[in-house]
Amino acid sequence: MTERADKPGPLMRRGPRPLLLHLTLAMLRSNVSRATSPLWNAGWPNSSEAAILQSIQKAVQDGSHDSDFPAAVVAETLRQDAALIEGIAAYRRHDWQRTLTDPPTIWAEGNTRLLDYGTAGGRPVLFVPSLVNRAYVLDLAEGHSMLRWLAGQGVRPLLLDWGWPGETERRFTLTDYVAGRMERAMTAAVRAAGTPPVLAGYCMGGTLAVAAAQRRPDLIHGLALLAAPWDFHAPDPERAIRTAETLPLLEPALAFSQALSVDLLQSLFAMLDPWSVADKYRGFARLPPDSERARLFVALEDWLNDGVPLAAEVARACLSEWYGENAPARGTWRIAGLPVDPTAIATPTFVAAPGRDRIVPPESARPLASLIPGAVLLQPTAGHIGMIAGSRAEPSLWRPLRDWLRTLDGDARMPRAKAVRRRA
Repeated sequence: MTERADKPGPLMRRGPRPLLLHLTLAMLRSNVSRATSPLWNAGWPNSSEAAILQSIQKAVQDGSHDSDFPAAVVAETLRQDAALIEGIAAYRRHDWQRTLTDPPTIWAEGNTRLLDYGTAGGRPVLFVPSLVNRAYVLDLAEGHSMLRWLAGQGVRPLLLDWGWPGETERRFTLTDYVAGRMERAMTAAVRAAGTPPVLAGYCMGGTLAVAAAQRRPDLIHGLALLAAPWDFHAPDPERAIRTAETLPLLEPALAFSQALSVDLLQSLFAMLDPWSVADKYRGFARLPPDSERARLFVALEDWLNDGVPLAAEVARACLSEWYGENAPARGTWRIAGLPVDPTAIATPTFVAAPGRDRIVPPESARPLASLIPGAVLLQPTAGHIGMIAGSRAEPSLWRPLRDWLRTLDGDARMPRAKAVRRRA
């Protein structure tokens, strides 16, 4: 038998996850556009249909609404559907692969590891990522690794890699993570470095770091909170409450596997911006495959689609207490029975709240800079992931964080006020 000339290439990637959800959203958007097109006019703009409205503006303006306008809508939605499929296919067959290897492990417990990216003598900084994404976003790729860049600047980055939750971790609560595993990792970092590290939490890891910093100030020299959510009802409390209201629907899955699966987690994130995934894949279809932008897109999407399940009790607490009750901002969130109070933190603190963050809106992260006495606030023009690993990550976050770390040793002046501001 001869091989087909049009044999499809191997599907090396699973994303975007969950694929069925994103294809269904695109299908619904297209069907609604086609069904309502005879009723549309130029006075009804819709941001999610901006491309359609722009492409058919002429049909509305020249009076051909009845005949040309519906056909133009159908043509444009079919074009967008084809571009989405083309973008997904281009991503799945792209030949980029992550080649960075992990540094030495200096401590481990269960599936959790503490990785050492630096050398002895540098200022130790213990980075704590989210529980629902892989830790290597901080070490994404050549030229896009914050940890390796900081190591080259004389810092000793230590990375807490939570790992995949096993049978033990699936029974964990937030107290088990913060007052248990995280504090033991902090103790191991002090033992390895010979001095307390700066505790640096990213995203959900930053929220957990607030609790750990309050509980164990003896184990840290400073605190850095990078896009860490705190006010979960800002700026849209209704959206947060709607997210919390999904919990009863998720209970059968939580009871079955004692965890919230990666695809269900991705579905919850998709609720924050239902059209963004389709839009970015359409944009990817237009990129030259060998361009740096295309390679960075693939690297970030590989990481996004390589998620980690969330322990059932932790998922319940995050949805009901954080998103539903806004417990952190209201002062009712407790770890090991004690309220978590940022105003009680006395350690030097750096807060980064990126202005273009759609995952943790800046209104959610900024309050920590006001609550923690003397905290430094950085507000880069960047997104949630772009601030960490994007093409502008070095000037947006890496350099300001390095400069702030140097102030802890008194060997550098504070960065200029227009980039970093003190908040009382």
